[in-house]
Amino acid sequence: MGIREAHAPGELYHLYNRGTEKRSVFLNDRDYERFLSLLYVSNSKEPVRLDNLARDEQGRTLLSLALESERGETLVEIGAYCLMPNHFHLLVKEKEGGGISRFMQKLMTGYTMYFNKKYERSGSLFQGKFKSVHAGEDRYLRYLISYLHLNPVKLIEPKWTVVGIRNQRAAENFLERYRYSSFADFCKKRRPERTILTLGALPSYFESPANFKRNVTEWLSYKKRNPEQGSTLLTELEGF
Repeated sequence: MGIREAHAPGELYHLYNRGTEKRSVFLNDRDYERFLSLLYVSNSKEPVRLDNLARDEQGRTLLSLALESERGETLVEIGAYCLMPNHFHLLVKEKEGGGISRFMQKLMTGYTMYFNKKYERSGSLFQGKFKSVHAGEDRYLRYLISYLHLNPVKLIEPKWTVVGIRNQRAAENFLERYRYSSFADFCKKRRPERTILTLGALPSYFESPANFKRNVTEWLSYKKRNPEQGSTLLTELEGF
């Protein structure tokens, strides 16, 4: 599963990047919400016009307004995502040639401009060009969906992949409450952010929301069940 530059229409790719020198790129809720807003409006053949949106008289946030805006024809299909303090993961399907590249250029440029202006800095925010890995095999794709959605556990138990989970119920509840990934959407929680995703972008691996949650969270006890057996998933979670 090597890193690739070209993208083929109809194929799924794991896209990711992190802050330069591993710096945090999301410092507060508004930063996360700005990126989510851009995740939605950048997925369009039309120019990004996020700055035209502002809080309205009903007190709706920029994110709410962005998710309600008309964006026209999309560039890609977003199947899943997760934002972490110093990096992000996206699972995206190429719709037509060049779609992923155009989408990511708009997304990363837009967020870097916002971040640099807000925090009075200049220069690159992310570690060069985004990374892209083809997710063309069912086994790898199923694993990738779990890997992507388990990232936030590191925020409450940083070394869980090494020493195991102390409180699995708390970890599962945290994943459902975490606002900056698509885990809650896969669990069929009703929220505006569901609009970011494209229904049908991913294969139907899971029979129900409960089956999805069970398939993902069973990895939390993997280390304890198999203390002598290594795991590619756990290794990658620890390393990124």
